[in-house]
Amino acid sequence: MASSVDVSIIVVAWNGKDLVRDCLTSVYDQTRDVAFEVICVDNGSEDGLVDMLREEFPQVQIIRNACNRGFVEANNQAIEVAQGRYVLLLNSDTVLLDNVVAGLVAFADEHTDAAVVGPRVLNPDRTLQRNCFMFPSVLNTFLLATYLNKMFSRSRFFGRERLTWWDFDEPRQVETVCGCCSLVRRTAIDEVGLMDRRFFFYGDDPDWCFRFRKSGWQVWFAPVGEIIHLGGQSSGQMARRFRWQLTASMLLFMKLHRGPAAFWAARLLHALFFWLRLPYWIGAGLIGRPRAWQQAGTYAVGGWFCLAAWKRLLMKPELLDLSCQRGVVTHRGAPLTGEVR
Repeated sequence: MASSVDVSIIVVAWNGKDLVRDCLTSVYDQTRDVAFEVICVDNGSEDGLVDMLREEFPQVQIIRNACNRGFVEANNQAIEVAQGRYVLLLNSDTVLLDNVVAGLVAFADEHTDAAVVGPRVLNPDRTLQRNCFMFPSVLNTFLLATYLNKMFSRSRFFGRERLTWWDFDEPRQVETVCGCCSLVRRTAIDEVGLMDRRFFFYGDDPDWCFRFRKSGWQVWFAPVGEIIHLGGQSSGQMARRFRWQLTASMLLFMKLHRGPAAFWAARLLHALFFWLRLPYWIGAGLIGRPRAWQQAGTYAVGGWFCLAAWKRLLMKPELLDLSCQRGVVTHRGAPLTGEVR
């Protein structure tokens, strides 16, 4: 039986209740012409987020976790209870514009082989934020580590990994759509599976898109609407750990999908990435720039971990509350039966 819900909009949050308020306000103000539900997963926030949701957005379905289970696992929790033909993964630090959700749904309905569709993403100053990328590879990591992607950004070759030569002004099949705002077809999820929880935070989008494409599905960018993405609001709460986690996620992708030789090459290149940037932060520290020495330490140690102990770049289990219980789904203040993994 076909679902009566077109799209389940999923927002995962770890503190930042004011950002979530702005995000959800834009969802209800800017979403028309489609039947939708909103599911918010609270990852152990301590700033009154859940109380705000219950008071100001009683129509939102809430999954409340006792601790931070990570971006990937929290989204998986919501996907498991979502009723929509599509799910829209939406970062809590975004603002929707232009009835973008309806545009994404219409595009996906017309392109039945599309597993993932992403819209145009803007910075707060309304400049373009690139939200489509190529998959991690040895070549792309080399271009990233050596600054060649920035020095020759308009080159199709040197700018390939972040598509810096492209203006994001036309529909195009791409390899990866950033998960800050991505519409995903439910039938494709049922075929390929949920996001890989080993990524915890970062790296889930290229891995999932890789698996979709490997199974014959397509991934699309479609300028059918726009969102504003502030970026870095949650990760800024633990900047060093999230910087390392970003690198670890790219290494994990290489290990899972590219083979042992490519994985070791990527470890060397990511160490190069860290250490090429180290002189800048040392210089910034010598002239008294705030937090520069902290950044220098992050890059120095990060490079060493890439070579000697790459798993230490991952978010350590002890950083989380290992007694974290399964989240309980609530709606309008009333518990629904069962728990969510």
